[in-house]
Amino acid sequence: MNQLLTPIQTKERIQSIDIIRGFAILGIFLVNMPAFNSPVLYMKPGEWSGKLDNWTEQFINIFAQASFYTLFSFLFGFGIMIFKDRAIAKGYSFPRLFSKRLFVLLMIGCLHAFLIWHGDILISYAIVGLLFLLFHKAKQITLLVWALVLFIVPTFLMSALLLLAFYLDPSMAGIPFNETMARRSLDVYSSGAFVDITGQRFQDWYYVNGPANLPFLIISILPMFLLGAYMAKKKWFSQVEENLKGIQKLWLTTMIIGVPFKLLPYYTSQNLITEYIQDAIGGPAIALFYATSIVLITRHDLWKRVLSPLAAVGRLSLSNYLFQSVLSTLIFYSYGLGLYGEISPFTGLILTIIIFASQIVISKLWLYKFQVGPVEWIWRTLTYGKKQPLKVRS
Repeated sequence: MNQLLTPIQTKERIQSIDIIRGFAILGIFLVNMPAFNSPVLYMKPGEWSGKLDNWTEQFINIFAQASFYTLFSFLFGFGIMIFKDRAIAKGYSFPRLFSKRLFVLLMIGCLHAFLIWHGDILISYAIVGLLFLLFHKAKQITLLVWALVLFIVPTFLMSALLLLAFYLDPSMAGIPFNETMARRSLDVYSSGAFVDITGQRFQDWYYVNGPANLPFLIISILPMFLLGAYMAKKKWFSQVEENLKGIQKLWLTTMIIGVPFKLLPYYTSQNLITEYIQDAIGGPAIALFYATSIVLITRHDLWKRVLSPLAAVGRLSLSNYLFQSVLSTLIFYSYGLGLYGEISPFTGLILTIIIFASQIVISKLWLYKFQVGPVEWIWRTLTYGKKQPLKVRS
């Protein structure tokens, strides 16, 4: 008979991973905020007239864009291996249980994408997670090799194709935008009925996640899943002192690679090619730089205390991710305060900080009484088909 697979207890958790996860939730919110409050999906970059707004846009582009969903993908892969070890130890079939877990995640993602906000990442995680099952028995070196191959080969080929297209027709390097769709999004989200907004949500989701873009989503997410699983198997983040030299080398390597590629559009020219290379190479490199930086500095008690509030958010990462979408759409969409298209990037940045600070407080208060977040509890309960423990044990 299978033993009950209870939530990981506080003493068993890797605090640095919870801090990284909380940091990733902040970064994802920074990137998502412009899409919550404006049709940035269809807008041409740099359209803001004020210097403060342009600086805000550049700040998010350099420090956050393409770095935090890849960081969260890395953490997802890391978490899969912990989930696998615990499931097998309790007598469960990992492929069967993990498939149920992904199905529930897919359902949560569909509710999020089509009834709350189009920029959902959970559907992609659920789909790519099925592909991860092909690797769940792989050795450490196999995970690393496949992660590197799936990252390097498609990125090199895509970069080469873009350069060739630019050589044949320089006008193809322009960053695509659609003024008509931008205006339509503005009208629908700011003043449309809920049914109209639902239709627009689906259209926006399909624009990013349609069949033509699915291969790009896979090659941006699956390598980070595999790399996270590799790190978990190597126990780099759970046994830091034993792996300190390797972590320090990875930190230095990702900084050397990530910084120049992240800044590429600013010391060359901002076009489709440089933006792609910035995101495809600079994004994942900076994601790993952030992760290793947090692991290294939290070896010291002072930094561990300073960053510990992020751990509370990280322990409720799914609930906090969805909370950001619910609250933001209530602020900006017509069925809420109707402020869509009314605020600038800098104002959005300030709002992001205020809301995230409130999430820290709410998360800490929640964890005084409960073991996991409300959505995490629903996810677990539906995965196992039985009510899971929620309240903190006395």
